[in-house]
Amino acid sequence: MPRKTDSPFAGNVLSTRVQGLTRLTSLRRRDFLKTTGLAVTRLVVTNPLTALSNFDTMKDSDNFDVIIIGGSYSGLSAAMALGRSLRSLLVIDSGHPCNWQTPRSHNFITHDGAKPSTIVASAKAQILNYSTVKFISDLAVSGKKIDNGFEITTKLGNSFKTRKLIFATGVRDIMPEIDGFSECWGISIIHCPYCHGYEVRNEITGFLANGDAALHYAKLVMNLSKKLTIFTNGKASFTNEEREKLSRHSIKIVEKEVLRFEHTNGYIESIVFKDESSTPLKALYAKLSFAQHSDIPENLGCTLFDQGLIKVDTFQKTSVDGVYACGDNSSFLRSVANAVATGNFTGAAVNSELCDEEFN
Repeated sequence: MPRKTDSPFAGNVLSTRVQGLTRLTSLRRRDFLKTTGLAVTRLVVTNPLTALSNFDTMKDSDNFDVIIIGGSYSGLSAAMALGRSLRSLLVIDSGHPCNWQTPRSHNFITHDGAKPSTIVASAKAQILNYSTVKFISDLAVSGKKIDNGFEITTKLGNSFKTRKLIFATGVRDIMPEIDGFSECWGISIIHCPYCHGYEVRNEITGFLANGDAALHYAKLVMNLSKKLTIFTNGKASFTNEEREKLSRHSIKIVEKEVLRFEHTNGYIESIVFKDESSTPLKALYAKLSFAQHSDIPENLGCTLFDQGLIKVDTFQKTSVDGVYACGDNSSFLRSVANAVATGNFTGAAVNSELCDEEFN
């Protein structure tokens, strides 16, 4: 992002992104693109990944140009750019992506409707075709600044040194304490109409939200379904004018507190309230709080925004020299396409910084 915005929704985020980029002169951006040959990488492969790790602790070096912590969409996209630049590179991944429960990924050209795990497996297979790229299945637990770079220690006791660090660690969603919610998250309780709205078009749809968040969702979704209800889970905070506008569009407001979601294998059937009344429901949009998956960036001194995202500049650099971040950990725009784009950009930016240092 930086995505300096209090709103987690796409329209506001894209506007903020555009404003941030226009502050960068077109000449500077153009020169950077010429230098790096930046392009969004297509993650397509014909053969499945046969091994989760190609790092041999007995034979391979523990010193790298770049270490990427996080081996999902943004991390693997960064790895592609760096691998093709012949950078010695290690990707450390714990194998627990945020969207593990989501059955299908959408709104990402060439992979629309693919399983998230299939996209990641294809990406892993492709980056491992580059001999300078190593991948290890492990959890990075700590990091420290050392001479000429950083040292990362893992849960399995491995220790690696690197000149540059990229965090592609994503975020951890914090589930509300409502029975059935977590089981439905990413399946029929969704966060993004661009990623999943088409699949639940014309269905009985709800929003677990209040105030501005509910209004924003309602505007984005009302062309996908006319059967819309806002569940505020308590007293609604709308003004009279906002209530009139929602009523004009036949969007209902229910202020009862939610008890549970009735579902089958994550697919909602109804929403049940604390007074034991219920209403049929097939899809629900919800905005969740989140936390960083990894505390290493903050422990290294990286600045976080109040909302909890890692603060990055236009080139995905954090406030700590030599440390970059990409994907969901530094962006409110949570989508596969955005993660791939920011990862690819970050890989090119890191390589450019290494080239500048080596050319002096």
